Amino acid sequence: MIIPDVKAKLLEGKRGLVVGIANDQSIAWGCARAFRALGAELAVTYLNDKAKPYVEPLADALEAPIFMPLDVSMPGQLELVFDRIGEHWGELDFLVHSIAFSPKDTLQGRVVDVQRDGFLKTMDISCWSFIRMAQLAEPLMKRGGTLFTMTYYGSQMVVKNYNVMGVAKAALESAVRYIAAELGPKGIRVHAISPGPLATRAASGIPEFDDLLSKAEERAPTRSLVSIDDVGMATAFLAHDAARSMTGDTIYIDGGYHIMD
Repeated sequence: MIIPDVKAKLLEGKRGLVVGIANDQSIAWGCARAFRALGAELAVTYLNDKAKPYVEPLADALEAPIFMPLDVSMPGQLELVFDRIGEHWGELDFLVHSIAFSPKDTLQGRVVDVQRDGFLKTMDISCWSFIRMAQLAEPLMKRGGTLFTMTYYGSQMVVKNYNVMGVAKAALESAVRYIAAELGPKGIRVHAISPGPLATRAASGIPEFDDLLSKAEERAPTRSLVSIDDVGMATAFLAHDAARSMTGDTIYIDGGYHIMD
């Protein structure tokens, strides 16, 4: 799917932060393109100097006025990003959190064998970072807003080789519900977006991932895999006022795969 030529700029005047673009195959890139196509202005981050050459041309294509490094494991970097947003815009309408990480030996081992350090690292980057972003975004969402994070079906069902990341995503989805309840009175909505399997760089660390892709394509009711643009357009819709009564959900964008046994 290619982002359509959208005539109506449904998100014009809205401003958002997109975290997690690694390259042009990233889910975060699909989201950023959709938000921009609908008229939103974007702030974009990149992980480090190694990642910057891959992300900077994409940020330029988005005409992003804010482009900053962000490694959530580095003390102070997250706060600097939100300080810059506060100085430049003074407010924020939406946030896309599309990052997760687990050390290789932690991810590829049994959950019952996971060591404490690896578990904490997985939870810190994959779950706690979203909670902290929500905390920092709250005072900037003066007129309400929407917080998004990315999850996966392995949070609810045991998926081969997903292992401890499934535990982290389950915690993330629970955090979404609690944050939605806490921030709802301020007009801030919160969603976990659950795409079907996609051939992203992050997914390449999961053993036998090609088998998972084939299974999803074969068994999904639509008989097709989703694209980053499918995910992006659905996510962008949820940031529109038309979706103002939706919050606290895990939204599956997977061709219906999650309904099959």
